[in-house]
Amino acid sequence: MTIQTIATTPFAGQRPGTSGLRKKVTEFQQPGYLENFVEAIFLTLGALGEVQGRTLVLGGDGRYFNRQAIQTILRMAAAHGVGRVLVGRGGILSTPAVSCVIRKRAALGGIVLSASHNPGGPDGDFGIKYNIDNGGPAPEKITDAIYEHTKTLSSYRISDAGPVDLDSIGSIRLEGMEVEVIDSVADYAELMAGLFDFDAIRALFQRGFTMRFDGMHAVSGPYAKAIIEGMLGAPAGTVVNAEPLEDFGGHHPDPNPVNAAELIALMDGPDAPDFGAASDGDGDRNMIVGRKLAVSPSDSLAIIAANATVAPGYRDGIKGIARSMPTSQAADRVANALGVSCFETPTGWKYFGNLLDAGLATLCGEESYGTGSMHIREKDGVWAVLFWLNLIAATGKSVNEIVQEHWARFGRNYYSRHDYEAVDAGAANAMMEALRGKLESLAGQTLGDFRVQLADDFTYTDPVDNSVSSRQGVRIVMTDGSRIVLRLSGTGTEGATVRLYLERYEADPARHNLDTQQALAPLIAIAEQVSGLKARTGREQPSVVT
Repeated sequence: MTIQTIATTPFAGQRPGTSGLRKKVTEFQQPGYLENFVEAIFLTLGALGEVQGRTLVLGGDGRYFNRQAIQTILRMAAAHGVGRVLVGRGGILSTPAVSCVIRKRAALGGIVLSASHNPGGPDGDFGIKYNIDNGGPAPEKITDAIYEHTKTLSSYRISDAGPVDLDSIGSIRLEGMEVEVIDSVADYAELMAGLFDFDAIRALFQRGFTMRFDGMHAVSGPYAKAIIEGMLGAPAGTVVNAEPLEDFGGHHPDPNPVNAAELIALMDGPDAPDFGAASDGDGDRNMIVGRKLAVSPSDSLAIIAANATVAPGYRDGIKGIARSMPTSQAADRVANALGVSCFETPTGWKYFGNLLDAGLATLCGEESYGTGSMHIREKDGVWAVLFWLNLIAATGKSVNEIVQEHWARFGRNYYSRHDYEAVDAGAANAMMEALRGKLESLAGQTLGDFRVQLADDFTYTDPVDNSVSSRQGVRIVMTDGSRIVLRLSGTGTEGATVRLYLERYEADPARHNLDTQQALAPLIAIAEQVSGLKARTGREQPSVVT
């Protein structure tokens, strides 16, 4: 075996987003494209003196190009003097499992191969990101350094060794590097068993409790099979669509009522099980479903926080809650009742990392079906499902009863997100700039039945390191706490995605069972009035409503 140095071309300014680099598979398949980004990772780590002899974790969600990318990365890691790489069997590691393994094995970091909830297959999306030694996404100082390297590097180092057997657990040598193929589930399952009351959940299933977990032919399937059916004794067939497929079975692996329509139809029907759940492409998102009730992710975070002590891992209570700015304020009400802080951060899990590491927060959540805690440094879909199972087992109450009792205690935050996908990027940016120009004049105005208390472009100052993140989304906050939020998302690979978030608080229990879109209709009209969203995007309706 020999180490080769191969010429490549710079990235030409293709900056990775907060979730790493996401592009179409066909772009990653271009000669030198993947290698450019991976070389930039190793050059960045090398400049920090953190490569030689160190341990890295490597795995992905099983989407198309996952195996080929892993073989390339292993050969490049060997060429750069990495001491050991822990790779999931079959190339499979959920994003939460990567974080878990990094932390448990004291690794330098890990490379995650996923485009999260984006579609897969030969014509789908692919992604890559680097996670640091705390198990979380790399901070901007590292991602910026990687990006700068991608713009200038002209070659990459790679071994000419043959492919590694990814399907057999054990260790082999590649150049001077050890490649250890590990059980994809074992470390993660052990962590879950220490956080939740598995005996109580087993007893729940033994009493005849029924459940449907939809793995969406994505990475969570093997984890749910091993834990829910294997360790917790749920009947065989409880977990469906459990095999990760390169194209996710042709489906969009995003666990919301639109893309998990089959699960929603089951839970709305006469033969609905007691509990429904789903997870996404790389396993970091979740959807919780009761009978004829899809639980809002914002409500799920608040309910977990309000009932955290039912789970052994959280028996001593929580230190604080962190939520992304667009996420509803339901968690704020729980934090106030518990006497703990609630931090409002920009969208992006990396912003929670400092709060978790500093011990300021225990639970974190985003409205985009992501919930997590201090146990790792990523959001965690299976963890959230297990928390709900623990809560049901501890209380003996159904999902619907738990949600209704929470609203009765704290009030209901009616909430919805309207996505306008693949919008012309120029038009989307022009709309946002025009809206920013109106903000100062909006404050104090009466719009419909609402009076504007605050209109701004959200800026976040990190309470740990005092770093500042600006232009994180336009907020229009009413005097009654209702909100309109508009921002552009960076998770798509075509055009821009405009996200409109709507929130209205209702304290009166008699008004807790309204249709969500009807309850929010006045705010929807105001959002159109101030932004001109339809005219500027050319869209009469959103692509997805959740």
